[in-house]
Amino acid sequence: MRVMVFVKATPDYEAGTQELTEDEYAAMMRYNEELTRAGVLLATDGLYPSSKGARVEFTGERRTVVDGPFAETKELVAGFWLWQVTSMDEAIEWARRCPNPKGRDGTIEIRPVYERPDFEATLHADSAFPSAG
Repeated sequence: MRVMVFVKATPDYEAGTQELTEDEYAAMMRYNEELTRAGVLLATDGLYPSSKGARVEFTGERRTVVDGPFAETKELVAGFWLWQVTSMDEAIEWARRCPNPKGRDGTIEIRPVYERPDFEATLHADSAFPSAG
């Protein structure tokens, strides 16, 4: 199964003041190399703070563009990994091993990725779309 692993943003990250030391950066690179050697890592990248981004909000047929920064830091993503694992338990174990720069409070969120058969099963499942009667 594939999982998307989100590294949640912090106020320091959004302010552009969270910088890694050489040792912290090296620890993260070692972790990524370990994920790669284990055949887990499919993709990874960091994201610019939300001040560099935009959102497109949908209201019916209307589209509104909202430029960053966005206020709710706890809902923002600073970076991600895409992993291939055998189970959520394996993904959780990998996430628990992730270095924590500066020992700050933080959050890593793990979400399974829908695969094509998952979508097809949802589309064809009788219980997914009950009839009106």
